[in-house]
Amino acid sequence: MAPAHPHLAALSVFQWVLTFLFFGLFFTSLLIGLLFTSYWSVTVLYCVWWILDWETPERGGRRSDWMRRWRLWQLHRDYFPIKLVKTAELPPTRNYVLGSHPHGIICAGAFSAFCTEATGFSQTFPGLKSHLCLLRGLFHLPVYREYMMSSGMVPVSRRSLDFLLRGGPGNAVVIVVGGAAESLDCLPGEHRVLLRGRRGFVRLALQHGADLVPTFSFGETDIFRQVRFAEGSLARRFQRVFKERAGFAPCLFSGRSLFGGASSSSSSWGLLPFAAPITVVDRRFNQLSHGAACRLRLAPPRLFSSAAGSWQALGRMPQLLGEGGAADLCPAEPAGRP
Repeated sequence: MAPAHPHLAALSVFQWVLTFLFFGLFFTSLLIGLLFTSYWSVTVLYCVWWILDWETPERGGRRSDWMRRWRLWQLHRDYFPIKLVKTAELPPTRNYVLGSHPHGIICAGAFSAFCTEATGFSQTFPGLKSHLCLLRGLFHLPVYREYMMSSGMVPVSRRSLDFLLRGGPGNAVVIVVGGAAESLDCLPGEHRVLLRGRRGFVRLALQHGADLVPTFSFGETDIFRQVRFAEGSLARRFQRVFKERAGFAPCLFSGRSLFGGASSSSSSWGLLPFAAPITVVDRRFNQLSHGAACRLRLAPPRLFSSAAGSWQALGRMPQLLGEGGAADLCPAEPAGRP
């Protein structure tokens, strides 16, 4: 279904992409440049504020319901379109760790579902506050940090997550489990889930007695094309080394032109994502035992060739993480053991 205002919807998404890519760099350069003008005091005052407010991102941030309800985000939702589907009740009497897949290039589905009210998160899960977790270094960028915190985003650091999960109840922290490494493997029509070595989110839920809720954004990998280099190639090794050093992956991706058609024509190129439907679905596990010991033997990256396969995998996430099922993630202590 086409959006009611297709041109405005395209502009809303285009500004969002530019903000994601260049907002931090722009304001960093601007504040440095102002130091050499008669407006140097603007930079000095902001730096004083920045230092005094340094710990706020790791203490729950500074979310703004007004910003989360901007009309702009409804246009952003309608462009793809993006839909949030609830398959289980999440009572606000508990805290939750949402493991989100796939990362895609830009996490459009997770942003719309958990950083705005365009998909109706507060109405779908009344009493819950969602917090999408991002790379910690992004919160060191001036002004950009204020923008991200206003949408409810927080750093994906231990201190930040502990603060939220010790508080509440009613906090839902959203961790994009595959991270930047998963973004290197996203291609239209494929659903690649990276779990090897990614058990920290399960441990986090265990330690805080939070419920684990896998979420999957169907269609996330369809909004950009990407050049995927073969494993072991020089380009692939460079991408991995860069990711380890910088924290994010240098993906070679393209969308469509702002002035072109909405279809994924091979002649179309630009930074605007293709208008492919994205459906964000959750599936709740049983409550994990607080403080229980848990041994996980993680599976290698899985490739699912269809959305149906991804949905089945979402229901089998305990088997992908370990053996047995959700209950077997936290086996009972042997009899007689202290």
